[in-house]
Amino acid sequence: MTDRSDGPIGSLPEHLLVEIFTRLPICEWVQISCVSKHWASLFQGEYLWQTAIARNWPSVGFRKRWPGPIPRGSARRRFQALYVCENLVPSGGEIDELVGHTYLYLKQQLERLAVPPSSILHGTIIDQFIACGRTGEKAHELASKIWLAVIDNLEENQQTFMLLKHLAQEGEFFLPFPYSRSYKVLWRVFDKLFTDFPDCFSRADYHDALTSAKSRFQAVPSSWLGY
Repeated sequence: MTDRSDGPIGSLPEHLLVEIFTRLPICEWVQISCVSKHWASLFQGEYLWQTAIARNWPSVGFRKRWPGPIPRGSARRRFQALYVCENLVPSGGEIDELVGHTYLYLKQQLERLAVPPSSILHGTIIDQFIACGRTGEKAHELASKIWLAVIDNLEENQQTFMLLKHLAQEGEFFLPFPYSRSYKVLWRVFDKLFTDFPDCFSRADYHDALTSAKSRFQAVPSSWLGY
């Protein structure tokens, strides 16, 4: 990275550079931000991300109040949340920024070295949706959808294997609706664990995980048994 950008484009005013950058494919933004320190500073500021939000989601308003435990954060965080709810957690064409923020929150928490108990994470998600006006039933439905999306988009590496093993073996706690965790989420944890990471198990860990699965589900698929 240098302190200058050669050529005519390097002398353009910042607002024109932002207009150009936000019209380019998102997949190129990381490479563009590495051209110079000046360009990198544009991607670190608020103006570029506010412009990108207005260009990509012109109907999205800027709420003055954001209740609940999950913060909305900067314009860059808002852009990420809107991108997530449009591309990773689709909801029939409706853009729900809160879904994106909740996805980012959960993924960030699950990628920590010391993962909080999943019951606490789930309760935080439910409380956020209820604080923003969702019914208990809708909060339960959205929380389950977000858990599934996050699990499906975790990288296939040793850290994810350890996380899934932890979630699979985590103790069950009785929680009333809507704070009870979805059966579909627990099933997806075991399914991803047994189908995507069969070679990561030690014999003892595999036996413990399979025993836990059999105690929670009436029947387990043959793919979980290694054949």
